[in-house]
Amino acid sequence: EVSLVESGGGLEESGGSLRLSCATSGFIFSQYAMAWARQAPGKELEWVAVINNGGDSTIYIESVKGRFTISRDNTKNTLMLQLNNLKTEDTAMYHCGKFPMRNIPDMSDWTPRTKFVYWGPGTQVNVSS
Repeated sequence: EVSLVESGGGLEESGGSLRLSCATSGFIFSQYAMAWARQAPGKELEWVAVINNGGDSTIYIESVKGRFTISRDNTKNTLMLQLNNLKTEDTAMYHCGKFPMRNIPDMSDWTPRTKFVYWGPGTQVNVSS
């Protein structure tokens, strides 16, 4: 059974940093692309970053480029997201997700609510001004 468990969230001041982790089990981690998405209160779930199975290809939404870094450790079956220079608009529940393929798909064809991506329960990030 697929299991994704996020950790590392918390309260941070604007300009600060956090490092999120996602511990995975129940599937061969190194064979699947992974993603982070977030949902702020009253808003839809949105993609944040995606990484291919090997970790050598990544994409980000415009608002986090240069501030967030997605990475993975295939020896530890763990996905990470480094959040730097946090802004109040980064406040959200952050979820890690498993794609059903190795490579990053054409994201214009995928919405975060697709049934083909498996999401974890999330970790809350709150950024104060």
